[in-house]
Amino acid sequence: MARVKRAQIRKTGKKKLFRRAKGFFLGRSNHRQAIEHVMRAMRNQYIGRKLRKRDFRRLWNQRINAAARLNGMKYSTFIHGLKLANIELNRKMLADLAVRDAATFASLVEQAKAARQS
Repeated sequence: MARVKRAQIRKTGKKKLFRRAKGFFLGRSNHRQAIEHVMRAMRNQYIGRKLRKRDFRRLWNQRINAAARLNGMKYSTFIHGLKLANIELNRKMLADLAVRDAATFASLVEQAKAARQS
């Protein structure tokens, strides 16, 4: 069986690792600690992508709630009324309407109220 020399593969892997660790503090950027801290950074990066989705949904819900209360309705009753009226707008679009176009949002609130009463 042929002998495998790993020098080039190892060199490429280390270059990639140290490129990812660029800017880390002290030995974390160019010593053995770099492996641990790059792995930790990648784990936090993954977690952060999930948290960002959660944070934005919370923000949209808060904006919709504030705008709905200005129009005399609570968030939960507003969302329920939209479902009864068969209006399928996601929370991102509803929050955008609440911030940028108050008149359209007010008409949606009226439609939700009408759907809940009928």
